[in-house]
Amino acid sequence: MKLKNLLLLFSTVFFSSCMNEDDMDTTMDKDDMEMSADMDEDQMTMYMGEFVSDAHPTSGKVNVNTNKNILEFSDFKSDDGPLLEVYLATDTKASEFITLGELKGLEGDYEYDLPDNVDFEEYQYVLIWCVDFSVNFGYAKIE
Repeated sequence: MKLKNLLLLFSTVFFSSCMNEDDMDTTMDKDDMEMSADMDEDQMTMYMGEFVSDAHPTSGKVNVNTNKNILEFSDFKSDDGPLLEVYLATDTKASEFITLGELKGLEGDYEYDLPDNVDFEEYQYVLIWCVDFSVNFGYAKIE
């Protein structure tokens, strides 16, 4: 009985490994193709930019995730200052802005929650803003 089961297992593995790709069902239906196209479109709408220095040395990259609910800093670096906040702004002077809260650190990778329905065509700048002195330490234009 054990020999019979072993032979059955061996033949199943042998014959399934001999199948070519034409024998397998590799077709993608219309719904799968539409879902794939939708995912590509979402990835194309992601906003990103690089920090540049203004009043103080600032560097790193910033991007908005595909769900548009997280702002991600990577390889970020800036000087220290009194009360630094992260702003989404319409310009580099913070004429109109949305505060995302205090800067989480001076060097590293950080994430900030984004409010719902931010218009990134209007709020194109991420600022590192010194609240006490109204000074832009550095900014990134996200496109």
